[in-house]
Amino acid sequence: MTSEIIDWDEDLPPATPEEEYESLVRTLRRTNGFRLLFVECVPSEGKRLIAKVQTDFPRKKVEVLPLNESVYNFYNLIEELPKRDEINILFVTGLEYSFDEYEREKRAIGWESKDIYSYSWRGVPPVLMNINQQRERFLDNFKICFVFLLPKFGIEYFIHRAPDFFDWRSSLFKFSMDQESLQAESMQACSERWQLEQYLALTPEARKRELVRLQGLIDEDGQTSEQKAELFFEQALLYRSAEDYAKAIASYDKALEFKPDKHEAWINRGSALDDLGRLEDAIASYDKALEFKPDKHDAWNNRGIALRNLGRLEDAIASYDKALEFKPDDTSAFYNKACCYALHSQIDQAIQNLQQAINLNPDEWREMAKTDSDFDSMRSDVRFQALIQG
Repeated sequence: MTSEIIDWDEDLPPATPEEEYESLVRTLRRTNGFRLLFVECVPSEGKRLIAKVQTDFPRKKVEVLPLNESVYNFYNLIEELPKRDEINILFVTGLEYSFDEYEREKRAIGWESKDIYSYSWRGVPPVLMNINQQRERFLDNFKICFVFLLPKFGIEYFIHRAPDFFDWRSSLFKFSMDQESLQAESMQACSERWQLEQYLALTPEARKRELVRLQGLIDEDGQTSEQKAELFFEQALLYRSAEDYAKAIASYDKALEFKPDKHEAWINRGSALDDLGRLEDAIASYDKALEFKPDKHDAWNNRGIALRNLGRLEDAIASYDKALEFKPDDTSAFYNKACCYALHSQIDQAIQNLQQAINLNPDEWREMAKTDSDFDSMRSDVRFQALIQG
């Protein structure tokens, strides 16, 4: 791919990162005043690129405009930049967050995907409508070479939603990560947070940045199937932490396309289906997990919860027993068995299993009981009262 003409001839070998950078450098050196350049890269690669350009162009004023949240009026942002007239090269990062926010807003008010992704004015994010409408004013008022750093999906948004702006006085460069760096960054993205609780602690803006970061890594050329499965799994955890269960399930499905035996994805997919009330589908997902990992106690326990919610109490108890076979100190399984027996009016067995839960973890069972209406089945029995008071 050259700097001046986008060549889609697939027979040509792709440019190396070094060749692509030299092409970008030549373009920047020839540019004096307004110009648009687009660079497809992940954020970490963008940071390295900015640092290199700042070093290689010591006589030019190179600035960075980081957009860490959604924007609408991009023209005004540029107009209000301090010492704007002194800037020669302006790197713009984070514009993709506005595209992501646009999709979320439209889904929240009931738009269908065909409306969001259509190429009519109705399917264009406000920031790109602003850029298109102000196109001539950019040329007239800003003597700046704009360099937009965007992941692959961000570039595609520009191509389809702002084609007049994208094709006008512009060049496109693509910087793919080398295999070693790509693997290292992907592994880092998949190992920074392991628990759903840590995802829940993220602010909406931080979660959005992580989702965009993951999508950029997923889209990178050279990703292995194994790594794509891990990245989609992380993406699903983020969606689930935002209670966007449908998107979480879609991401688990993508992870399973690349790694069908990833039992953690089957379990978490079942939990997301459970959250949507799709209990039969949830049980089927837990069953798939158990095909690959028969001794996974939490899959057996979750399966039992779904069965209990369907009123299939004997099947649920059998599932809890399997959980306890593989993890004899599973407080949750004992507590859930107690509830099933209580619903079956088998209070002796209910009290016995509740005693086991209390012995194992006196705090955990109380937390579960706070939001469990089935637990009320035991409250009237005097033995229960003695148990919790003792």
